Amino acid sequence: MNIEDIRAFCKKLPQVTEDVKWGNDLCFCIGGKMFCVAPLKGELTLSFKVQDEEFDELSTRPGFIPAPYVARYKWVLLQDVSVLKRKELEGYIKQSYELIRSKLPKKALK
Repeated sequence: MNIEDIRAFCKKLPQVTEDVKWGNDLCFCIGGKMFCVAPLKGELTLSFKVQDEEFDELSTRPGFIPAPYVARYKWVLLQDVSVLKRKELEGYIKQSYELIRSKLPKKALK
């Protein structure tokens, strides 16, 4: 997958917005909260939230590391998107979306 594939997939999810933060990072959000982050320049990497019980395993899996600054919230950084098949990566992105969405107050989803 490339950045445009990721962007197209994220934008299909309900109520998703996108924003550029920190000058170089394309952030996908639901209710103002990020669920997926990718750099606009350089090598394609992807950060997203995972389930608490998946975090330790994924953090040590080849191609993954704990996401800088947000690992304490159970975010991982996928350093090499080629280690995952498209459907698996889309599954992790959708799961991150659902994890963030489930914590939002109802009024944030209007």
